[in-house]
Amino acid sequence: MGGDFAPDATIGGAVLALDALPKSVTLVLLGDRDKIIPLLKAKGKSEKDFEIVHTTEVIEMGEHPTKAFGQKQNSSIAVGFKMLKEETLDGFASAGNSGAMMVGAMFTVKTIPGVIRPSITSILPKEDGGVGLILDVGINADCKPDVLYQFGVLGSIFAENVYGIKSPKVALLNIGEESEKGNLASQAAHGLMKDSKDFNFVGNVEGRDLFNGKSDVIVCDGFTGNIVLKEAEAFFTLLYKRKLLDEYFKRFNYEIYGGTPILGINSTVIIGHGISNEKAIKNMVILTKDVVEAKISEKIKQAFN
Repeated sequence: MGGDFAPDATIGGAVLALDALPKSVTLVLLGDRDKIIPLLKAKGKSEKDFEIVHTTEVIEMGEHPTKAFGQKQNSSIAVGFKMLKEETLDGFASAGNSGAMMVGAMFTVKTIPGVIRPSITSILPKEDGGVGLILDVGINADCKPDVLYQFGVLGSIFAENVYGIKSPKVALLNIGEESEKGNLASQAAHGLMKDSKDFNFVGNVEGRDLFNGKSDVIVCDGFTGNIVLKEAEAFFTLLYKRKLLDEYFKRFNYEIYGGTPILGINSTVIIGHGISNEKAIKNMVILTKDVVEAKISEKIKQAFN
């Protein structure tokens, strides 16, 4: 029931995902059964094609995340996290209230021991056709050096196991390549990262290096990362409006990637964009399956143990 265009876009995306996924995957729809079934029929599917869990409440996009999650225990988000905790779901994805998704992740399935702060990522399309990652992109506005160091661990594990990048090159986003550049947090983080045995650190990179081959994983605080993400989205929109998209710039469309996992928690949770359409929802569901099968949470647990 979450997202600006729910439940129409979410049901449409679930139908597209069902047709794209192996038959062994079961899709569970959490929401108002009376709204779900007619939409499925309109798409040529029936309730037998999915498992439907009826919920009676919705956490709206503008509601206070902590209050709404606590008060609306029969919302699709709260019920989803309850099922995730009980392990009746392997992965949970939503384009709904992202704050409520974070609250559910932190207080229901909880953070992996040793992880200071979970993180979310964004894809960086590379000029050579590959992909890179940037993290954090919004949930940790202020980060101490040890948190930035851990983002290097989280991003490296994700890049290697979901995107198949061998020994990912991890870099620190800064205002210069020299180790002494940047603010105090960046300088201290560089000092921690330079001798790391936990990931392949390649030093500082600048904003102009986001889309080239210098690195595979770029680490920054969530304040900086969110600005980078929103600026990339804005440039995509400008190019789209002016009909200037080529094959490379088409890869900046968020719909292709669907969402982002919360890295550092004890399960698989994917947060989608609030404006997600059917294509984005489909790709969010497929990403959820990929992250579950890659056993990212288990690998992060092993790394922090």
